[in-house]
Amino acid sequence: MLSQILEFAMLFAFGFSWPFAIAKTWRSKRVDGKSPMFMAIVLVGYMCGIAAHLVEGTKLWLCLVYLVDMALVSTDLALYFHFANRKTEK
Repeated sequence: MLSQILEFAMLFAFGFSWPFAIAKTWRSKRVDGKSPMFMAIVLVGYMCGIAAHLVEGTKLWLCLVYLVDMALVSTDLALYFHFANRKTEK
C-alpha cells in the first residue's frame, strides 16, 4: 500500500507541473526551450508504467492517474507543434 501511495505522489507531482507549462505556452504562444523529444520520452515512460500495472494486474486505479498525466503531456506536445508551425509560417 505504501508503494501505491508513493507512486501516486510521484505521478501527482509530475502531473501538477504540466498545467503550468501548458498555460505558459498558451499565453506566450512560444515554444522556445521546449523539447518535443523530451515530452515523447515522458509519454513512453507513462505508457510503460501503465503496461507494468496491466501485466501485474494490480493497482489498476493508478492507470487512471497515468492517463491524466499523459493527457496533460499530450496537450503540451500538441501546443508545441501548433505554435512551432505558426512560427515557420510567418
